[in-house]
Amino acid sequence: MQTNWHFYLLLIPFAYLLGSVPFAIIVAKAFGKADPRTVGSGNVGATNVARTAGKKAGAVTLIADILKGAVPVYLSFYFSMPSVDVPLLKISPTALLASLVGVSAFMGHLFPVFLKFKGGKGVATACGVMFVISPTATLLSGVVFIVAVVVKKYVSLGSMLSAAFMPVFLSFLPSKKDYVLTGVIIAVLIIWRHKENIRRLASGTENKI
Repeated sequence: MQTNWHFYLLLIPFAYLLGSVPFAIIVAKAFGKADPRTVGSGNVGATNVARTAGKKAGAVTLIADILKGAVPVYLSFYFSMPSVDVPLLKISPTALLASLVGVSAFMGHLFPVFLKFKGGKGVATACGVMFVISPTATLLSGVVFIVAVVVKKYVSLGSMLSAAFMPVFLSFLPSKKDYVLTGVIIAVLIIWRHKENIRRLASGTENKI
């Protein structure tokens, strides 16, 4: 039976478009609050929504942003690729598809077509992507996040550290080594998107929780 490659390839743009949905703006407006781009840090993420529209709105945004990363990756596993060799990349076709779909959803949040490619920092969406790929590595990264935030009181620092540790944890899980590069790409982009936070951390002006 011939493989329908077009179907698998459609998951990639679908993931990007879903990742591009600005749930922060939708949720803030649903709660009767201001567009998060115009208040607080100006970031279209759950943290800014929580600070400017309330904890409930922030929690809804967080869940929605996690799901828009998790759902397309879950679908890529559900409609798993047939067993074919990928000699150049030396990874399984299933891992290749899940990685491409996951990175596409993540990039959609960072560079959303619906917001003229000006998006958020991608932490929640990355969490959704990586949780479907490896719950164990994601939970371990979550521990890193919690410890960093409890000790230092900086959400941004916790986010960057948890992202940086994700590929490390993946590398120690034999069945997840195909996803280490995906973890590295996401970690680098998350840290890059936090460049303003890094400057504020260095100058001591970053907001604490």
